[in-house]
Amino acid sequence: GNSTEELTNNFQEMLGSIMPKKKKKKKMTVAKARDIFKEEELEKCLDMDIIVDKAIEATEESGIVFIDEFDKIAEKGRSNGPDVSREGVQRDILPIVEGATVNTKYGPVKTDHILFIAAGAFHVSKPSDLIPELQGRFPIRVELQSLTVDDFRRILTEPNQSLVKQYKALLETDGVTLEFTDDGIDAIAEYAHRVNLETENIGARRLHTILEKILEDVAYEAPDIDEKHIVVNKEFVSSKLNDVVQNVDLSHYIL
Repeated sequence: GNSTEELTNNFQEMLGSIMPKKKKKKKMTVAKARDIFKEEELEKCLDMDIIVDKAIEATEESGIVFIDEFDKIAEKGRSNGPDVSREGVQRDILPIVEGATVNTKYGPVKTDHILFIAAGAFHVSKPSDLIPELQGRFPIRVELQSLTVDDFRRILTEPNQSLVKQYKALLETDGVTLEFTDDGIDAIAEYAHRVNLETENIGARRLHTILEKILEDVAYEAPDIDEKHIVVNKEFVSSKLNDVVQNVDLSHYIL
């Protein structure tokens, strides 16, 4: 093998062929048994060597690697001397981004043509705090704007698995019907945007805590409440959030 990992895999395969496998009996319909036999025979027809070779080729030619939290390895200042650990991480990433051969359990993968995308908040540090060599390997920089009220409104309504739809489905299990009015969704979006401005800006994650606070009582009392149709309008949202949002300290810890 080309690496110790590949050698370990070969050794495990060898042991697997020597050691007898445990068998377990199951009762099932003939139709289900046919499907299982078909899957087993199809697996025998697959040549894993060809599949691995094609996967490595696809990775090398069309692969995209996304590196999140990139700001965490940027140095925030050298008042107490250079931070060796952060600079060390940057220097470890540098050859991979520049183009190197990385050993994986499927074999060596060349990173010369892989697209690397790095993302970070950079609210404490800035991209120029990275070592110059690493900055040069990420030539295109894009600055993202903070989410607006309209963005929050779209996040609440447009996705197939939006938080609004999730809460509706969750409370339907207890027989409670939730109805979100347009002005209610607008109010949630406005409160989320306001809290992000006044406290730490955590983006769309703020909607989780906002909705949890609004529907906290309804969710806990759902099996026992007599009113099974809840309308979440602007007045309902304001009654749950107004006092908390007015107090910045409270909103910081609760929302």
